[in-house]
Amino acid sequence: MKALVCENGKIEIVERPFPKIQKDTDAIIKVTLSSICTSDLHIIRGCVPAAKNGVVLGHEFVGEVAETGSSVQNFKKGDRVTVNCETFCGECFFCKRGFINNCVEGGWELGCKIDGCQAEYVRVPLADNGLTKLPDNVSFENALFVGDILSSGYWGAELCEIKKGDTIAVIGAGPVGLCAMQCAKLLGADKVIAIDIHEKRLKNTKNLGFADFVMTSENCEEKVKEITKYGADAVIEAAGGENTFELSYKIARPNAIVAIVAMYKKNQILPLPEMYGKNLIFKTGGVDAVHCKELVNLISEGRISTDFLITHKFAFNDIKRAYEFFENKQGGCLKVAIEY
Repeated sequence: MKALVCENGKIEIVERPFPKIQKDTDAIIKVTLSSICTSDLHIIRGCVPAAKNGVVLGHEFVGEVAETGSSVQNFKKGDRVTVNCETFCGECFFCKRGFINNCVEGGWELGCKIDGCQAEYVRVPLADNGLTKLPDNVSFENALFVGDILSSGYWGAELCEIKKGDTIAVIGAGPVGLCAMQCAKLLGADKVIAIDIHEKRLKNTKNLGFADFVMTSENCEEKVKEITKYGADAVIEAAGGENTFELSYKIARPNAIVAIVAMYKKNQILPLPEMYGKNLIFKTGGVDAVHCKELVNLISEGRISTDFLITHKFAFNDIKRAYEFFENKQGGCLKVAIEY
């Protein structure tokens, strides 16, 4: 089968053997649609130490069950599914507390430690946990981002412990930021402030109706205080830019929550003496994508959507060009869908 591998910082389409069941809890998925994540770019650039050299990239995908191991209970051949970006056992110390990103049996493995979805077929370990069946009224396109981007946005909003009347500031109007805005409203936020350096993305955010206020980062602290008086009740940092971590704690009001969903290229500095007495709560790390079934139901009910994210489509044979397109944000690209 054809697969996109990353070896020594370069990507190439190569021929690989079809994946096989290795454990009785595995499933083999025929990929119908996949996407490219910024995390894939981080692997190519060598910014993910855990990534295996020569791995098949990709962890955002949907498809059909082609084969299941003997212990898989909830899925059968032909089922249409979306796939969690994380592998998790459901039984360890962390899984039982909902912290599946830190599962002792998994975590982020697909497209990092083990072969991922940018191939015709992929093996999914612990399939009963990692797969979510799609209702008839939810298409593959509707569900493409459930297992990562939408889960990340929902997780970021959930970390904020949103209360009725809260104003939530979201830094970054890219895919995760847009999902976080949508989910913040879903979880009860009264107002959402969107912050980005790109005017086109801010205009898109406003057109989608996901934010009540949009602004660039220039004089942002003052602008947020004009709207909120003391600062945002919570901040979701979904940009991972040069100065966005600093901005996140500056625009938060005292005793606010700052949810860091972004991944950074460099270490960030927390100037504790300067912020002493502001009493902020920081929540950080990789997504705990524990709400996939709930998110699929919300899509089915028409209460949430990620259809707007697919701005461009590419055939798998053209995936290298898709990477260039996505990385350079050509043509206003938010996310690409790779068709198989």
